[in-house]
Formats: sequence, C-alpha cells, structure tokens
Amino acid sequence: MDVLISVFVGLHIIGIASLLGGFLTQMKAMGTGTARFVPAMLHGALTMLVTGVLLVGFREMGGGHVNNIKIGVKLAVLFVILALVYVKRDEERVDKALFGAVGALTVINIFIAVLWH
Repeated sequence: MDVLISVFVGLHIIGIASLLGGFLTQMKAMGTGTARFVPAMLHGALTMLVTGVLLVGFREMGGGHVNNIKIGVKLAVLFVILALVYVKRDEERVDKALFGAVGALTVINIFIAVLWH
C-alpha cells in the first residue's frame, strides 16, 4: 500500500507542476494581454483532483487521520481553479486579473498543503 500511496503522491506533484508550469509559461504573454489557459493547466488540475481524492481515501482506509478542514479548503480552491480554467479554456485571450487569480490560487493551494499541519 505504501508504494501505491507514493505513486499517487508523485502523480499529485506532477499535476501541480503541470498547473503551475502552464501558468508560468504564459506569464510573459500575460504582460502583453495575450495569455490563455493551456491544456496542461486543465490536465494538471484534473490530475490533482483525482489523485488528491484517492490519497484521502487511502489515508482513511489505512486508519490514518485526515484534517477534513484542510482538505475541504484545498478542494474548494481547486474547484475554483478548475471552474475558471475549464470555462475559459477555449478563449484565445484571458483577462490578466483572471489569469493572475488562477496563478495566485495555485500558489495558495501549494502553501496550504505545505504549511497547514
């Protein structure tokens, strides 16, 4: 079971890397007003959702403690990210503020995961 959990933690990290990497690659375009949500951002967010839910399930099946408030906050932030990226995924240009909000929410989600114990 530990190997399976480690695999899903790795996939979860790959998902956040894809979401944040997609954002970072578009930052120059954000300055010129031509930023858009790339497919990697949507796929990364979906990967995070699926692997995160599975990791919580694995932890609970193993009898471990889950901080439900932390998971709920992370899930809510991720749903906002997913909704914004999904709805605006086909647009050629995304408003700077909206694009920046997705990046900020992504970073907030990372810090919640790392700092909230």
